[in-house]
Amino acid sequence: MRANDEVAELLEEYADLIAITGGDAFKVRVYEKAARSVAGHPEDISTLDAAGLRGIPNVGKSIALKIEEYLRTGAIHQVEEMRGRIPAGVRRLTRIPTLGPRRAMLLYEELGISSVEQLAAAIEEGALHDLHGFGPKTEENLLHGIELVRTAGRRSTLGDALELAESIVAELSDVPGCERCGYAGSLRRMRDTIGDVDILATSARPADLMAAFSGLPMVEEVIASGPTKTSIRTTKGIQVDLRVVPPDDWGAALQYFTGSKAHNIRTREIAVRAGLKLSEYGLFEVADGGKSGAKIVSRTEEEVYARLGLPWIPPQLREDNGEIEAALRGELPDLVTEDDIRGDLHTHTDLSDGLASLEEMAAAAADRGYAYYAVTDHAPNLYMHRTSDEKMLAQRSRLRELDGTYRGLRLLHGTELNIDPEGGVDWPGDFLAGFDLCVASVHSHFTQPRDAMTRRLIRACENPHVHILGHPTARLIGRRPPIDADLDAVFQACARTGTAVEIDASPDRLDLAAEHIRLARRHGIVFTIDSDAHATPHLDFLRYGVGTAQRGWLSADDVLNTWPLERVRRFLSGPPD
Repeated sequence: MRANDEVAELLEEYADLIAITGGDAFKVRVYEKAARSVAGHPEDISTLDAAGLRGIPNVGKSIALKIEEYLRTGAIHQVEEMRGRIPAGVRRLTRIPTLGPRRAMLLYEELGISSVEQLAAAIEEGALHDLHGFGPKTEENLLHGIELVRTAGRRSTLGDALELAESIVAELSDVPGCERCGYAGSLRRMRDTIGDVDILATSARPADLMAAFSGLPMVEEVIASGPTKTSIRTTKGIQVDLRVVPPDDWGAALQYFTGSKAHNIRTREIAVRAGLKLSEYGLFEVADGGKSGAKIVSRTEEEVYARLGLPWIPPQLREDNGEIEAALRGELPDLVTEDDIRGDLHTHTDLSDGLASLEEMAAAAADRGYAYYAVTDHAPNLYMHRTSDEKMLAQRSRLRELDGTYRGLRLLHGTELNIDPEGGVDWPGDFLAGFDLCVASVHSHFTQPRDAMTRRLIRACENPHVHILGHPTARLIGRRPPIDADLDAVFQACARTGTAVEIDASPDRLDLAAEHIRLARRHGIVFTIDSDAHATPHLDFLRYGVGTAQRGWLSADDVLNTWPLERVRRFLSGPPD
């Protein structure tokens, strides 16, 4: 883990501890903002001196001293002191949606509840009935929130898992004797969340790989160790399994351990019908008595699929959602790739809640080789972001000055509008007409009834100045469930009004999810894949959105920001009269 992430986690924990103990709300916000700034800072903070640390937005002298203490000693003494006053479980209680720090501390002080499990038991036993502010509806919401926390606790975000897997693969690939190394499982299929991380390798010296794996810095515990498989638990609580197979078995093992289980059942059925047997060791002829006979192929996935009469099927599609049938018909999609993306159409700067300036974000976008880039800061109805008409117009003026100056990068001035409970947005039409594009998203009132929420989204799509429906279900993975809306009706409205639907690539969102992308795709609508970046490193989130789009069977032409700028502008200008 980067020093930036380690320090950000500590600052966020300190903010939580201050809130739990009833500390100053302003101080809580200061540390929350500092945590976000440190996590999003593009430089490695371990390389910065005191002046460099104070140059990070929202990091003043006091916080910089705490960061220096951590970099020097591996701890922040104020955090250690507060940890000693509050059970660790109480902080985890604050992760439950609708249960804030003060109420978490109340549960601890009044009932001795210091874990999610204790809270669930107390609700079931009726122990909360006499506590002020904990009525039946609150208890129902808490039980739902507990299930979200439990589910999230068993799985990692795609971003965390992929960063970990790539780090391990890089380390093991440098071990002498390692011939091939890669990740498999649900991570290779780019699922929204990941359980255990599966690493596969080939080597004639598996013992050396196992020893190197067990000795990695992130290893907290070696769960099990053997000659060809070792399982560890990382300091972040993620289980990682390493399997070492003979070089000749790589393709069959990669196909098998990538999964999914349902996809593998289908491929094994095809093998059986052909009088063959498919396993992680290869594709075999069947000998007398049903036992494996001579090995036919196993070295590459392509060989395995070809011998089954199938083209190679991209891992992201291997969920038994029709990919076998499409492969047999020769109708697998040519999936969108990160190289297809020509620009990013939903990003933020420090004008609203971003951490970097317009100039810094534009320069980072140009470094990625983009042809165009949209800045879409929040509109003023989200009052905490302190935007205004005047600030937006000043930003537009500056953006026009910079247009084309970063390696020819074309800059678009946009905004992310807030969809209010009735489906209205922040500005009147004459002001919205001045933007190059408008993203409209739900940021509040997440529990509206289904009919009202559906009308709300459809009305926003019907606004002629709304070009993109942003993170359409408003979910935060493991923290907030999707809104309840008739998405099929919403997608019909998007098709009718020419509104694009976003795949928000933030690993905490990945919204739309793959199953909703497949539903929307039937209506022939246009999608965008956007980073929703609030700092320059967040531009890298795009890869997660691309993986999600691939799981949704999207090709490049389905995605607005793979198009040339002229075609994008025609889409944004709407259909001809």
